[in-house]
Amino acid sequence: MPTTEMVLPTVLESTYIVVWEFQVKAGCEAEFVAAYGSDGEWARLFRRSPEFLGVELLGSVGNASRFFTLDHWCSASAMDMFMSANATAYDVLDRRFTSLTVWERRIGGFPTDA
Repeated sequence: MPTTEMVLPTVLESTYIVVWEFQVKAGCEAEFVAAYGSDGEWARLFRRSPEFLGVELLGSVGNASRFFTLDHWCSASAMDMFMSANATAYDVLDRRFTSLTVWERRIGGFPTDA
């Protein structure tokens, strides 16, 4: 099961995590992991923001084609501002990698206490 580890700053009082679920097309799992992992193109895009803390990629134990990403941000407003400022670059990557998945869904955004 492909997963990534990351160290988050412990001095933050709270963070904001966005969770996505993906059903990846059979045979596309390795390419998906490369694009959506902690050093993938999505993470490189998000790292343009100093308020992006990192991404975790989780693979399902029971379904090799099911994945989750957890995008860690300092706050919801930081993520929203980044998304507004980088909408075109986001759309380009989204279109580029849409062929890797059967479907995807945003589960939600969750504020957390450190």
